[in-house]
Amino acid sequence: MARITVEDCVEKIPSRFELVMVAAQRARNMSAGAALTIDRDNDKNPVVALREIADERLDLDHLRYELIHGLRRHLDVHDEEARLELEAESAPPPGLHESGLPPEVTYADHDEVVEDAGGNISFDDLEAHLR
Repeated sequence: MARITVEDCVEKIPSRFELVMVAAQRARNMSAGAALTIDRDNDKNPVVALREIADERLDLDHLRYELIHGLRRHLDVHDEEARLELEAESAPPPGLHESGLPPEVTYADHDEVVEDAGGNISFDDLEAHLR
């Protein structure tokens, strides 16, 4: 079941790395008590998460936000000057979104992949596409 689910999910999230990260975030949410949007059918949380993604039952942008927010380090800085210095260091360069991408680039644009007719990705094509 999971193999077919992964193939269905790649249509929704073309980047397999991002798919794994988003599905893992959703599985963690389920472990923490989040409500399921589909029947479990005796599947474990990662498989249920993939099935939810394949069925388009989740807000993927919200999951991406939770994932990024969960990976941020929390520093308890009481000194106002030190806090402002840390914020200035972690701010994105001018003209870029906090994700580090230009504001006009969306996740969909970022996930486009160059493939040949057989579904293989050429490193040269991918490198040229990313420029």
